[in-house]
Amino acid sequence: MIVGDREFNFSRGCHVMGILNVTPDSFSDGGRFLDPQAALDHALKMQEEGADFVDVGAESTRPGSRSISEAEERERLLPILEKVVAGLKIPVSIDTQKPRIAEWAVAVGASMINDVSALENDGMAEVAARYGVPVVLMHKKGEPLTMQESPSYEDVLDEVRAYLQSRMRFAVERGVAREKILVDPGLGFGKRFEDNLTLLRSLPELQALRAPVVVGASRKSFLRKIFGEDERSLLTGSVAAAVLAASRGAAILRVHDVAATRAAIRLAVPDPFL
Repeated sequence: MIVGDREFNFSRGCHVMGILNVTPDSFSDGGRFLDPQAALDHALKMQEEGADFVDVGAESTRPGSRSISEAEERERLLPILEKVVAGLKIPVSIDTQKPRIAEWAVAVGASMINDVSALENDGMAEVAARYGVPVVLMHKKGEPLTMQESPSYEDVLDEVRAYLQSRMRFAVERGVAREKILVDPGLGFGKRFEDNLTLLRSLPELQALRAPVVVGASRKSFLRKIFGEDERSLLTGSVAAAVLAASRGAAILRVHDVAATRAAIRLAVPDPFL
């Protein structure tokens, strides 16, 4: 798959996507990178640590968060995105649910759309198709404000797989190239503790979709129940989840801690970065 000016073979090895939240309220790093220079410095640090992509998002989708307007999202991104795109040698992904934000970001230089709503907002599929950029389709149940109140599934793996398959079909019908689609099971997005574990352990089952699988477990709340609440424990849990995901076929790991993740995967997974 071509992302920006680089070619990635997602059928071999694992890739790392560094997270750059330019939000005041994200659960892990809200408020840390609102300053454009701080955002660029952090992006450059992740690149130096071995990130293959940097994913920039200006709207928090943590449980309990409220959506923001297109104007506010653009205002947060405006002084930062162009600076980050120009400063990095690796592709930049835009994490947004809004078609006009995605279109503007791609025009600025973003090379991938990471959409937690899986193209459910009118016009997003057309943007992805028009610009020919790869798009990540994620499963979520409900909206961030209420999604963790009472999620339930009869068979979480079957339901997530069926949803992603339907959204892939939707994307292709609207002109998105089949080979430009990636999928994300959406750990923490309307999932119970046991649902997250089931999905993480069942990643090979999602490969039946024949699309690269993106996994974002980094610092998610379900890890706190196993590893604890403090920063060191969250790092341990995030790295452990990344190693498990890589060993079970994840193509991209979306993480906060790039250096620790790459080091652990290199040790635990044979030839992880082919």
